[in-house]
Amino acid sequence: MSAPRIRDLASPNHDARPAGAPIDTLVLHYTGMRTAAEAIARLRDPVARVSAHYVVEEDGAVWRLVPEERRAWHAGVSFWRGREGLNDRSIGIEVVNPGHEWGYRPFPALQMAAVCDLCLAILARHPIPPCNVVAHSDIAPDRKRDPGELFDWEGLAANGVGLWPRGVEGGDPAVPADGMVRAAALLARIGYRVAAARPEVALAAFQRHWRQERVDGVADAGTLARLAAVAALCEAEQDAPAAAGPRVGGRRVVARRPPRAAEH
Repeated sequence: MSAPRIRDLASPNHDARPAGAPIDTLVLHYTGMRTAAEAIARLRDPVARVSAHYVVEEDGAVWRLVPEERRAWHAGVSFWRGREGLNDRSIGIEVVNPGHEWGYRPFPALQMAAVCDLCLAILARHPIPPCNVVAHSDIAPDRKRDPGELFDWEGLAANGVGLWPRGVEGGDPAVPADGMVRAAALLARIGYRVAAARPEVALAAFQRHWRQERVDGVADAGTLARLAAVAALCEAEQDAPAAAGPRVGGRRVVARRPPRAAEH
């Protein structure tokens, strides 16, 4: 792990965390604005009342807006693994990308490498389990899509950030009759809040993170296989130590897999 070069650009939009609240969640966002300058300006605007702890630009530059010990205002109304109001217990990273509204595009390799190094440094300071390295869309699936289906979660997991189900292709397009019932149960085991009336919303959020080749909210057999594998990983992390090897922040560091390069 190489220590990221971080420059400070303070935002006034933060307050104290609740007494005794652990920092046990890492939330990845995209900025969803046309330029990095616009996004950073908004995250520092006291009228906007939004912020994040860090911003990572497309060239790999990293800005610290809020100290980690303070509560940044990035998650909003949110839920993960039985916890609500995740600003209290999380660190938020905004990754510069125009997002689905302004021309969503792949994340450059330099940017993903900087995100990876920043995440590893954060994980070395805080006891954040792999299943709590999440997308904004995971914790607020009814209103958020970021960082989206082009974000290289698999590459991050290969380097010790978050988790990825190895050896589960998820290519079977068949749709079982009870697929959505099974999907809803697995989503809840992973940590999603699943609305009984619209489980497909949470399922699409899962697909953006762990089955990016198909983001349609349909409980096909391939998606169910990925769901079961991720649920098993989340449950296993609570019961057994990771395999032996060098560790950063409580997790094994594997040989670096280069993050996906931007497509031109």
